Amino acid sequence: MADGDTGLEKLVLTRLLRLNATLQGVVTGTVVGLGVFIATNWLLFKGGEVVGPHLSLLGQFFIGYRVSFLGSFIGFAYGFVLGFVVGYFVARIYNWIVAAREDKRLDHSRLRLP
Repeated sequence: MADGDTGLEKLVLTRLLRLNATLQGVVTGTVVGLGVFIATNWLLFKGGEVVGPHLSLLGQFFIGYRVSFLGSFIGFAYGFVLGFVVGYFVARIYNWIVAAREDKRLDHSRLRLP
Protein backbone atom coordinates (compact mmCIF):
# COMPACT_ATOMS: atom_id res chain seq x y z
CA MET A 1 0.00 0.00 0.00
CA ALA A 2 1.16 3.53 -0.66
CA ASP A 3 1.82 5.87 2.24
CA GLY A 4 -1.17 8.08 1.36
CA ASP A 5 -3.80 5.29 1.57
CA THR A 6 -6.66 5.98 3.93
CA GLY A 7 -8.46 3.44 6.08
CA LEU A 8 -11.36 3.36 3.61
CA GLU A 9 -9.08 2.56 0.70
CA LYS A 10 -7.47 -0.26 2.67
CA LEU A 11 -10.93 -1.61 3.50
CA VAL A 12 -11.92 -1.50 -0.17
CA LEU A 13 -8.74 -3.30 -1.22
CA THR A 14 -9.13 -6.04 1.39
CA ARG A 15 -12.91 -6.52 1.20
CA LEU A 16 -14.09 -5.74 -2.31
CA LEU A 17 -11.35 -7.46 -4.24
CA ARG A 18 -12.26 -10.82 -2.71
CA LEU A 19 -15.16 -12.92 -4.01
CA ASN A 20 -17.24 -15.22 -1.87
CA ALA A 21 -16.60 -18.49 -3.69
CA THR A 22 -19.65 -20.29 -2.29
CA LEU A 23 -22.00 -17.46 -3.18
CA GLN A 24 -20.45 -17.16 -6.65
CA GLY A 25 -20.99 -20.89 -7.13
CA VAL A 26 -24.63 -20.72 -6.05
CA VAL A 27 -25.37 -17.77 -8.33
CA THR A 28 -23.61 -19.30 -11.34
CA GLY A 29 -25.26 -22.66 -10.71
CA THR A 30 -28.69 -21.09 -10.46
CA VAL A 31 -28.20 -19.16 -13.71
CA VAL A 32 -26.98 -22.22 -15.62
CA GLY A 33 -29.66 -24.47 -14.13
CA LEU A 34 -32.43 -22.01 -14.92
CA GLY A 35 -31.04 -21.61 -18.43
CA VAL A 36 -31.39 -25.34 -19.11
CA PHE A 37 -34.78 -25.46 -17.36
CA ILE A 38 -36.23 -22.51 -19.30
CA ALA A 39 -34.77 -23.63 -22.64
CA THR A 40 -36.24 -27.11 -22.22
CA ASN A 41 -39.70 -25.89 -21.23
CA TRP A 42 -39.65 -23.25 -23.97
CA LEU A 43 -39.14 -25.97 -26.56
CA LEU A 44 -41.89 -28.08 -24.99
CA PHE A 45 -44.40 -25.21 -25.08
CA LYS A 46 -43.34 -24.32 -28.61
CA GLY A 47 -44.04 -27.88 -29.74
CA GLY A 48 -43.62 -29.20 -33.26
CA GLU A 49 -42.88 -32.51 -34.93
CA VAL A 50 -39.36 -32.81 -33.56
CA VAL A 51 -38.85 -31.08 -30.23
CA GLY A 52 -35.36 -29.86 -29.41
CA PRO A 53 -32.98 -32.10 -31.37
CA HIS A 54 -30.00 -29.93 -30.45
CA LEU A 55 -30.91 -29.59 -26.78
CA SER A 56 -31.49 -33.33 -26.54
CA LEU A 57 -27.75 -33.76 -27.14
CA LEU A 58 -27.27 -32.67 -23.52
CA GLY A 59 -28.45 -36.19 -22.67
CA GLN A 60 -25.02 -37.37 -23.80
CA PHE A 61 -23.46 -35.50 -20.88
CA PHE A 62 -26.34 -35.24 -18.40
CA ILE A 63 -27.40 -38.85 -17.74
CA GLY A 64 -31.19 -39.08 -17.61
CA TYR A 65 -31.84 -35.76 -19.31
CA ARG A 66 -34.50 -35.67 -22.01
CA VAL A 67 -36.41 -32.81 -23.60
CA SER A 68 -39.43 -33.30 -21.34
CA PHE A 69 -40.92 -31.64 -18.27
CA LEU A 70 -39.22 -34.11 -15.94
CA GLY A 71 -36.04 -33.74 -17.99
CA SER A 72 -36.10 -29.99 -17.36
CA PHE A 73 -35.76 -30.65 -13.61
CA ILE A 74 -32.96 -33.14 -14.22
CA GLY A 75 -31.28 -30.59 -16.49
CA PHE A 76 -31.69 -27.92 -13.81
CA ALA A 77 -29.98 -30.17 -11.25
CA TYR A 78 -27.08 -30.98 -13.57
CA GLY A 79 -26.79 -27.34 -14.65
CA PHE A 80 -26.77 -26.17 -11.05
CA VAL A 81 -24.01 -28.60 -10.07
CA LEU A 82 -21.92 -27.79 -13.13
CA GLY A 83 -22.43 -24.04 -12.70
CA PHE A 84 -21.64 -24.25 -8.98
CA VAL A 85 -18.35 -26.06 -9.60
CA VAL A 86 -17.29 -23.64 -12.34
CA GLY A 87 -18.32 -20.53 -10.40
CA TYR A 88 -16.69 -21.76 -7.20
CA PHE A 89 -13.36 -22.52 -8.82
CA VAL A 90 -13.33 -19.31 -10.86
CA ALA A 91 -13.84 -17.33 -7.63
CA ARG A 92 -11.16 -19.35 -5.80
CA ILE A 93 -8.64 -18.78 -8.60
CA TYR A 94 -9.56 -15.08 -8.72
CA ASN A 95 -9.05 -14.77 -4.94
CA TRP A 96 -5.73 -16.58 -5.22
CA ILE A 97 -4.54 -14.15 -7.90
CA VAL A 98 -5.71 -11.15 -5.86
CA ALA A 99 -3.90 -12.46 -2.77
CA ALA A 100 -0.71 -12.98 -4.76
CA ARG A 101 -0.89 -9.46 -6.21
CA GLU A 102 -1.64 -7.98 -2.79
CA ASP A 103 1.33 -9.81 -1.23
CA LYS A 104 3.53 -8.56 -4.03
CA ARG A 105 2.27 -5.01 -3.52
CA LEU A 106 2.87 -5.23 0.23
CA ASP A 107 6.41 -6.51 -0.36
CA HIS A 108 7.15 -3.55 -2.64
CA SER A 109 5.75 -1.05 -0.14
CA ARG A 110 7.89 -2.52 2.65
CA LEU A 111 10.97 -2.01 0.53
CA ARG A 112 10.25 1.73 0.23
CA LEU A 113 9.84 2.31 3.97
CA PRO A 114 12.95 3.61 5.79
